[in-house]
Amino acid sequence: MAPGPGVRRAFGVRRMRRAGASGLGGRRLRLPIIRVVNATTPTPAPGHGPTRLALYLDLVRWNRPAGWLLLLWPTLSALWMAADGWPGWHLLVVFTAGTVLMRSAGCCVNDVADRDFDRHVKRTAQRPVTRGALSVREALALGAVLALLAFGLVLSTNPPTILLSFAALAVTLVYPYAKRVVSMPQAVLGVAFSFGIPMAFAAAQGGQEWNLSSVPPQAAWLLLSNLFWVLAYDTEYAMVDRDDDVRLGMKTSAITLGRWDVAAVMGFYAVYLLSWALLGRSLGLGGWFLAGIGVAGLQAVWHYTLIRGRTREGCFKAFRLNHWLGCAVFAGVVLDLALR
Repeated sequence: MAPGPGVRRAFGVRRMRRAGASGLGGRRLRLPIIRVVNATTPTPAPGHGPTRLALYLDLVRWNRPAGWLLLLWPTLSALWMAADGWPGWHLLVVFTAGTVLMRSAGCCVNDVADRDFDRHVKRTAQRPVTRGALSVREALALGAVLALLAFGLVLSTNPPTILLSFAALAVTLVYPYAKRVVSMPQAVLGVAFSFGIPMAFAAAQGGQEWNLSSVPPQAAWLLLSNLFWVLAYDTEYAMVDRDDDVRLGMKTSAITLGRWDVAAVMGFYAVYLLSWALLGRSLGLGGWFLAGIGVAGLQAVWHYTLIRGRTREGCFKAFRLNHWLGCAVFAGVVLDLALR
């Protein structure tokens, strides 16, 4: 029977028996090995597959802006508060571009740190570093370039902002490894994701001394309060991968909180919104700002309906849409200051 397609066969005729009738006179005949190669086996064509640029964009989650929007809204809210209104194009560009760049750099560091764990989680197994499409050195080099670009933006501000940028970088580098030793690593992430707040106050206040005396205490309190929002949405995110994280021995707030996870998330939302409302009032914000807080609160209630069943789909949707909650607070700040 002739071999069908998809079957690799090797035919080797090493010798033939003596065949007097054949006229070979008993001589042995050696024939070459003939191989029938599977015609259906695909041969990679040059130029096919993702380009280097596509891999870099995938590494920094360029097609998933929810991550940097979660950082951007509280940073811009603080910038408007500190400037008592429109902060000017320079600071707006510095903090918007800086937020995107530093979040992208953080993704590079995080994927390198987690590559041995991510390959065992379906949602993260195809990340470029995890699947070997990008090397560790290449990912770290890209992260370093992005961080340097962000630092270049910071250098155009003032000494207090530059000082705070070093602390922000340190926390960004520490967070990926906190998941090995800290039971609530989301708290470390909360500090990293909130550092734009004191930096915005430092830049808008315009201090020229190499100290933080020009930064008002409300900046630190807003950072601490924003940490609770990060705890809320990142616990929702951790609830998506809880089963995988337990199997891999990772530490997350979703695992630590156990059956109290949903109640804790709602408590985090409450602390964040109430504290920002009080701090905003202490900075002179009024009705429109409180309306923005109210809209954010309604979204938090909606998120409860998404996460109470603890399904992967519901928890991930709550996380993915969480930036709209921050957007509502920012809109309240802008409207209140613009309509005075």
